[in-house]
Amino acid sequence: MKRLNVDRARSLRVGQTDAEQLLWHHLRNRRLQGWKFRRQNEIGLYVVDFVCPDAGLVLELDGGQHGDQLIYDEARTRKLEEQGYRVLRFWNNDVLTNTESVLEVILEALASPDPSPQPSPRRGEGACNGD
Repeated sequence: MKRLNVDRARSLRVGQTDAEQLLWHHLRNRRLQGWKFRRQNEIGLYVVDFVCPDAGLVLELDGGQHGDQLIYDEARTRKLEEQGYRVLRFWNNDVLTNTESVLEVILEALASPDPSPQPSPRRGEGACNGD
């Protein structure tokens, strides 16, 4: 499948906001309790700020411009959720002034994933065979 937003993602990585740089400092190289994050990563038609693929968690940082695009952001969040991701949004100002609180919220989300449909049991597990 051809990646449509490769150039856009690359330019976003180069032109990170101060809030993105600060959060990336705490997320990169598995610094947040060993969780692997990617920045400016493509998911479908979107480029998300940060994603932890193993936890299915997307982190979006919003600046002032997002106050004018709430409908777009809500639709984007719904599309990502339809693909199985949980989306956490933070204001840039919160990341810059309350970094520890933001990291705590992220850790809570990583530690307690939302309930999801039960996965299929692994081979040898599940229903009894007449025991």
